[in-house]
Amino acid sequence: MRKGFTIWLTGYSGSGKTSIATELYRKLIERTIPCEILDGDVIRQHLSQGLTFSKEDRCENIMRIGYVAQILSKHGVGVIVSAISPYKSARDMVREKIHSFVEVYVNCSIEECERRDVKGLYKKAKTGEIKNFTGISDPYEEPVDPEVTCYTETESIDESVAKILACLEALHLIGHIKTGITG
Repeated sequence: MRKGFTIWLTGYSGSGKTSIATELYRKLIERTIPCEILDGDVIRQHLSQGLTFSKEDRCENIMRIGYVAQILSKHGVGVIVSAISPYKSARDMVREKIHSFVEVYVNCSIEECERRDVKGLYKKAKTGEIKNFTGISDPYEEPVDPEVTCYTETESIDESVAKILACLEALHLIGHIKTGITG
């Protein structure tokens, strides 16, 4: 059976997680690797409806996403999680439960995320209209030792995706594109 894995994209709102996840998904499908995207916003609408943005509920949301990722990856699916995941302890708990877990820090400054913000969430957070907003009124704990760091202010989406694919190849979770050999 094919090895499953979970790629966990973490970073501020607007850092580029969803854009990277979408392109990574496309690249994995091109390689005929079964995969699925678990997007934090979509999960909140369907699996975590009713949860608030308190620390406890944010951790619960991450644990729910992690549970789904664990099941899918256990059955040979490449799971791409795109979720802010602001707390290191929650990410670490998920890492402990998923055998092939690859943390990707989507590193982007708050200023750039705010500039990219088409929904105006940062502005609403700064005026107090949105409470517990990561990076404004709620902390974001940067990953200490992620497998991959994507610097989305200076890298293209393709460059970030290439770094993730190279990591997956190095960990023998996917085959090298030239040989098609999987580990």
